[in-house]
Amino acid sequence: MANYIVRGTVSCHGGACVSESGLCGGVCVTANFTSHISGFECLQNSLLEVQSKLFEKMDNKEESNSCPFSDLTWEQVSRLNEVLTEVVPIHGRGHFPTLEVQLNDIVARVRSRLELSGIKVKDVRLNGSTASHVLVQDIGWSYKDLDVIFRVDLPHEAEFKLIKDVVLGTLLDFLPEGVNKEKITPMTLKEAYVQKLVKVNTEQDRWSLISLSNNNGRNVELKFVDSIRRQFEFSVDSFQIVLDSMLSFYEVEQAPMSEAFHPTVSGESMYGDFNTALSHLRNKLIATKRPEEIRGGGLLKYCNLLVRDFQPASEEEFKGLERYMCSRFFIDFPDIGEQQRKVESYLQSHFVGEEKSKYDYLTILRRVVNESTVCLMGHERRQTLHLISLMALQVLAEQNAIPDASCVTCYYQPAPYVRDHNFSNYYVANQNIPTWLPCN
Repeated sequence: MANYIVRGTVSCHGGACVSESGLCGGVCVTANFTSHISGFECLQNSLLEVQSKLFEKMDNKEESNSCPFSDLTWEQVSRLNEVLTEVVPIHGRGHFPTLEVQLNDIVARVRSRLELSGIKVKDVRLNGSTASHVLVQDIGWSYKDLDVIFRVDLPHEAEFKLIKDVVLGTLLDFLPEGVNKEKITPMTLKEAYVQKLVKVNTEQDRWSLISLSNNNGRNVELKFVDSIRRQFEFSVDSFQIVLDSMLSFYEVEQAPMSEAFHPTVSGESMYGDFNTALSHLRNKLIATKRPEEIRGGGLLKYCNLLVRDFQPASEEEFKGLERYMCSRFFIDFPDIGEQQRKVESYLQSHFVGEEKSKYDYLTILRRVVNESTVCLMGHERRQTLHLISLMALQVLAEQNAIPDASCVTCYYQPAPYVRDHNFSNYYVANQNIPTWLPCN
């Protein structure tokens, strides 16, 4: 069993012990604009001009007394407890057994072992769509990955390796009884249970990600962040919920949570004002800030929100923003092969169990690209539209949704010479020919 460390100052809420932990401010990201597509010579200046016009009003209107933090209600804490204590299978490849884990358990074990290894964890946060689900239930999407952020210091390369070893070593705790753990190496565990392993180590971004496989699309994603320039695309996915008080409650309390007996849990919106972002989430409104910082322009996520009946907070501003998102997407993914891989990967990650929604998503994506792409050459634009159309047809074929040809009435247009009076009608029936004829 791993040793657990109760962290921070302990205070009380409704008789429950909770630990206080510091909260970090918002972070942002930017990316280099590098033209890879013909016709983009003046793109950087035009995009910056569009961005300035679109968001000057928005930034100026932001209230000086806005607060990015808020305490969760009991209803929200109750949903958070359900998420943290739900048993999630980590599926192994080949003959490796499935691991049954609870998010609060694996997070507590990883945090404890990191600190015992000399890596101080500032706090632990639930991030992304799962945090949005905790704050507002039934908003038209189901949360996918269980995205957890560990805020740590990563000054050297050694810390990255140590974190990977700690996570892989923690997986041994969840192997079924009877498995000879001594013969299982970290490399074997990585090959068996890790879906994705990412390390970013630059001047502005220092973080790593270890994604544990779940065949139902609910991967457990453990992200270790020293610095990262941006952690959200739109206001509705900008929430982070600090888990330290919940983890301390699980460690020291035996009684179940109730409305009168539960820890105080804080949330933060990286978008800015917490209540504004929460209002966007409840009312299914789309808003963002500084979209030039978003890799891919946020185009794919934007279309995902549209297919789930979210609407732009400002129709006028988002008409211009759609053009901006498309331009940024084609800057970051200039090659048709890159575009295909990116869209296919997005569909695979965000539409597990929602096969019928894939076609609607691709239809919306094609419409936005068709109406709002202004910086591609004509043949490049047609090539991308053709790609999206083929992907949509492939989705229909996989669902057996393409109708049987025997039930289809197709039409052909008579050759122009049929209406020529000098053309011999010996082989043509003596009747008026309509413009289009049914082939059956």
